[in-house]
Amino acid sequence: MSYDRVRAVDEDVADALAGERQRQRDTLAMIASENHVSEAVLAAQGSELTNKYAEGYPGERYYGGCEYADDVEELAIERAKDLWGAEHVNVQPHSGSSSNMAVYLAVLEPGDKILSLDLTHGGHLSHGHDANFAGKLYDVTHYEVGAETGRLDYDSLARKAEEAEPDIIVSGFSAYPRQVDWEAIQAAADSVGAYHMADIAHITGLVAAGEHPSPVGVADFVTGSTHKTIRAGRGGLIMCGEEHADAIDTAVFPGLQGGPLMHNVAGKAVGFGEALEPEYREYAAQVVQNAEVLGEALKENGFSLVSGGTDTHLVLADLRDSHPDTTGSEAEEALAEVGIVLNGNTVPGETRSAFNPSGIRAGTPALTTRGFEEPEMRRVGDLIARVVDNIGDEEVYADVAAEVQELCDAHPIYE
Repeated sequence: MSYDRVRAVDEDVADALAGERQRQRDTLAMIASENHVSEAVLAAQGSELTNKYAEGYPGERYYGGCEYADDVEELAIERAKDLWGAEHVNVQPHSGSSSNMAVYLAVLEPGDKILSLDLTHGGHLSHGHDANFAGKLYDVTHYEVGAETGRLDYDSLARKAEEAEPDIIVSGFSAYPRQVDWEAIQAAADSVGAYHMADIAHITGLVAAGEHPSPVGVADFVTGSTHKTIRAGRGGLIMCGEEHADAIDTAVFPGLQGGPLMHNVAGKAVGFGEALEPEYREYAAQVVQNAEVLGEALKENGFSLVSGGTDTHLVLADLRDSHPDTTGSEAEEALAEVGIVLNGNTVPGETRSAFNPSGIRAGTPALTTRGFEEPEMRRVGDLIARVVDNIGDEEVYADVAAEVQELCDAHPIYE
């Protein structure tokens, strides 16, 4: 992709865009929420739909000239229904957090009670952290993973639900490496008369491909991101049964948003179409296998993994046993120097702060998109260990950086 047209009017922005393109080519993207979309998705998101307002829904817009916007949104909706088997889908939310907010707006009143997974145990800000809108508007209680197992304790969750009597239970995660028993959480919600919202932001693509059990048809509401393990336009979506369709649509528009980002919806439609192809299932299976191999490599190098491993696309390592003097932030910074981009992350029983946590989180979606398989992932695990074992050793950094560049050159993106 050329940025010549940008450069003709704005060299500074063109330089930044070209720099970002090169950065992605020459680094290993291992932030679990990131991926590389196809050039078709990029083109759709840069289309003339950028210019179009389309407040409302297909066939019921508040502006004229929406016939092609309607076509695009209807395609995105129908493809999402095919992917996840949902009765009703709203593809307009700007993000996964916006999707969660719309569900709350649809069924809760300020001050109502939310029961959700604690942030340091793998939850998400929008599940009710006190710095987030959800924590400010609602009365939030958290459940946790088991201290010894690092896994969700569904009996404990059910007891917590009985004590808290929430109006909605939120399931899903941003840093939990195991499969979720949606039925067990639904049973806890049913027992106290609560709604159940399953946030599959991280595993949207794994669910679509059958690599993780689906909460669609189990939970009252399913929210997700469209750009993590599924390579579509960056944003969110909401799925529910027909009985909640009107409430959800009204919460998104006019309750939460004005005009949808139609160029972004076009990217979703294209990405969903790509995910309906047989090759996508092979990709999703490789994502999970790559994460398992990455985890094995880290364990062989002495790292402790939360829950002992992974069933999904991410690995969460707790550095407190293997590297007690190294924080997740220090590891993140050192790895960035050699071209391995991941993030420091809180871990269950966190003894430091979210700004300087005790763990690191690594994901495999983007590397799998580049064509990495088990041998490459084992090598990446070894490279991560070499850096974290030798914080500050510039000679080691130089050697690892050269190997990272070799891997990047062998698996190019956007040629």
